[in-house]
Amino acid sequence: MKLVGVCMAAMILAGSSCTGNANRTKTVTGNTDSLYLLVGSYARAQEEGIRVYVFNQETGKGTYRSGISGISNPSFLTPSADGSRVYAVGEDEGVSSTANALSFDRAKGTLSLINSQPTNGGAPCNITLSPKEDYVLTANYMGGSITVFPLGNRGELLAGDTLTFTGSGPDKERQAQPHLHSVLFTPDNRLLLANDLGTDCIHVFPVNNKKNGNLLNRTESYDVRLAPGAGPRHTCFAPDGKHAYLITELSGDVIVLSYDEMKLDTIQTIKADTLAARGSADIHISPDGDFVYASNRLKGDGIAIFSVSSEDGTLEKVGYQPTGVHPRNFVITPNGKYLLVACRDTNEIQVFARDAETGLLKDTGEKIEMSKPVCLKFVPME
Repeated sequence: MKLVGVCMAAMILAGSSCTGNANRTKTVTGNTDSLYLLVGSYARAQEEGIRVYVFNQETGKGTYRSGISGISNPSFLTPSADGSRVYAVGEDEGVSSTANALSFDRAKGTLSLINSQPTNGGAPCNITLSPKEDYVLTANYMGGSITVFPLGNRGELLAGDTLTFTGSGPDKERQAQPHLHSVLFTPDNRLLLANDLGTDCIHVFPVNNKKNGNLLNRTESYDVRLAPGAGPRHTCFAPDGKHAYLITELSGDVIVLSYDEMKLDTIQTIKADTLAARGSADIHISPDGDFVYASNRLKGDGIAIFSVSSEDGTLEKVGYQPTGVHPRNFVITPNGKYLLVACRDTNEIQVFARDAETGLLKDTGEKIEMSKPVCLKFVPME
């Protein structure tokens, strides 16, 4: 690897699904069954690109609370551990691409912008916080880079440091250059994994835990090479931290990796996309660790469902749930009862009930209507 440069008015949760057009204000009383659902989308800066909903994880119903404009294409979000701050990308392809810091008033359910910084890498499509929440990192798809932003005392973004990669893959159209698609810290906080769709590898950086110096140890970084043309996109870890599950966009595979002592090893590859649609998108594991779900787009839009072996973490495909058009990011409620899918091209968030025994999904008919939803994140109300 070569480095170039220094690279929802609010409403109380009601009994009907939400269209996102509410404009009246009520006080939401304390309810442990209710969560804030934060939604990022593709939107113009003058539109409510990020919306806040109240979602009841027992009934599967959601209502609009608030929205915020001012950010162009805030497609991906990450909240701080206490929910007081939210960081969002501004996924423009050129020099207007940004990372954005917002404060979140959980009593009111409203967001306000703290500040923005340029990513110096086009189309930032993923954002994460460092383990100590003193840095924010973006994966810049068109920039072929990741940007590391130190945080100030108010959680504001300071000037970023961009790490740019080189290389390409066998797909001349979609892998002509590096395409960084996600950045994720391992559960033990010892490594950063940066998935590069364009070069079929995971860039791995040891984390510097010293008080001074760079967050990432660049001199000891290395690459995990995947099959040519795979196109790695997103990764999730099992609750015990011993296995990782990687979805590849182009080959439509789920790659199962063991993780031990800062070492990743491939132990299984299994198809999520059996139609060769070349549009696999997101992957998550159920809170109990028993099932893995992976979204697919472009053909046969839906969610592939896998059971997880309790012995070795390997997968067996057990079902497939059709969804709306172009499912992107999705999220599972903390209690495991519901799976919500952001369907970009049908402008809706679908709510599926999840069977904890079989892992299978059932469309509840509940949906939240919103223009081009892309990213879903839960934040506790209390």
